[in-house]
Amino acid sequence: MTSASSTPSYAGYRFPVAVISYAVYLYFRFPLRLRMVEEMLAVRGIDVSHETVRK
Repeated sequence: MTSASSTPSYAGYRFPVAVISYAVYLYFRFPLRLRMVEEMLAVRGIDVSHETVRK
């Protein structure tokens, strides 16, 4: 049995782990549409499209 690390690997992704984790948190914690997540990230200065959030 292998031990899993506490930090997921996002090698090859455009955005840092903190941004990806925050977008996933917003989408699953609150009943938000992808475009709303896009807008909330834009307020924080993160330029991302709703399609990128979907992927």
